[in-house]
Amino acid sequence: MTHSPAPDAAGAGVPAGPALTDPEALRRRALAALLAARERTALLTDSVEDHELTSQHSPLMSPLVWDLAHIGNQEELWLLRAVAGREAMRPEIDGLYDAFEHPRATRPTLPLLPPAEARAYASEVRGRALDVLDGTALREDRPLLRDGFAFGMIAQHEQQHDETMLITHQLRSGPAVLSAPVPPAPTDADALPVEVLVPGGPFTMGTSTEPWALDNERPAHVRDVPAFFLDTAPVTCGAYLRFVEDGGYTERRWWAPEGWAMVREHELAAPLFWHRDDGRWLRRRFGVTETVPEEEPVLHVSWYEADAYARWAGRRLPSEAEWEKAARHDPVSGRSTRYPWGDEDPTPDRANLGQRHLRPARAGAYAAGQSPLGVRQLIGDVWEWTSSDFLPHPGFAAFPYREYSEVFFGPAHKVLRGGSFAVDPVACRGTFRNWDLPVRRQIFSGLRTARDA
Repeated sequence: MTHSPAPDAAGAGVPAGPALTDPEALRRRALAALLAARERTALLTDSVEDHELTSQHSPLMSPLVWDLAHIGNQEELWLLRAVAGREAMRPEIDGLYDAFEHPRATRPTLPLLPPAEARAYASEVRGRALDVLDGTALREDRPLLRDGFAFGMIAQHEQQHDETMLITHQLRSGPAVLSAPVPPAPTDADALPVEVLVPGGPFTMGTSTEPWALDNERPAHVRDVPAFFLDTAPVTCGAYLRFVEDGGYTERRWWAPEGWAMVREHELAAPLFWHRDDGRWLRRRFGVTETVPEEEPVLHVSWYEADAYARWAGRRLPSEAEWEKAARHDPVSGRSTRYPWGDEDPTPDRANLGQRHLRPARAGAYAAGQSPLGVRQLIGDVWEWTSSDFLPHPGFAAFPYREYSEVFFGPAHKVLRGGSFAVDPVACRGTFRNWDLPVRRQIFSGLRTARDA
């Protein structure tokens, strides 16, 4: 694959309509995003008793009360101090809620704000932040304020922690405290082709014009991607079950060496939260035990498991560039669009996002959200592992701080794309990049496979 700089122009895929350029429209958009994030935060923290907020449900995750105060602290740091130039409200707690200073496993030992105080702190910060939004000019000469970026960044940050808190809800024991309707089922899944051909050639990857894109999504540049075949829909639980029952977790030949070591050390035999009982495969989902749904995309598999499945199936994981070309390139116009369906924002009939449902939709759903080539569910439902390491785009510049992306670049982290049912639309687009360690299973991760043309 080759790449070269791409001009910051309409070809990068972002419309220049008033919704993205008018300052008052951007202000309204920022307000709506901040309010939606806080409503979700309240749902995730008010649905459990205080003792569950302060408990650590897994050493992989923070206590929920840490996330709650961290959300407020980041909002204060960026919107009140960096944007508005105000003095610190609670400077003594900055270190407690610095994600780089304290690993998740040790956070319960810190003198954290108790639930009532954490709620009050986050609420006070929010009130002041909304005043800042209302009274601050979205100036082009200040990068943090251009297009309302700082407010969009904070809305995305809160939604990302909401997804993290939803993972904690999945890891907690006890009865269900969250509920949501079942996602819509596809009407034509049986008629869909198994795979589609993505033609070879150049396309514009990344963005230089999406207002709230984060630094690792920038800048736009041209990649040349050879033709390849890609699954029409994510790999299902039923397909993955065939891998399990064919001895996939006992055959060393399918696994990367580190993945095989993980399987042996932890005696893995199936995706996280699956277990076999009286001849049936069951799973636990947000406090409910249910039969593994064979037509639903598989969840909670690590990169090593995704890679092993793809090898067993005689296929491979797509590269990150292949994934983005399938999700954004319109072969008729030659443009890279914001989403598979075009430039319009996500709607409920196009993608399963925003915790609207507490599970992926059945494979093949969301026909209105498919790409021009007919690939479905590229946005929402499950994060999809790619074969790629998390690396910067050519011309990358850290903004507004190195710790968001730059410190994670390298072979230790693998890229996931597309979002999941737990991701809010404000933090999900065709250029959005997620990354994690290849051992991670608690995240809402799945896969689709590819093969050379």
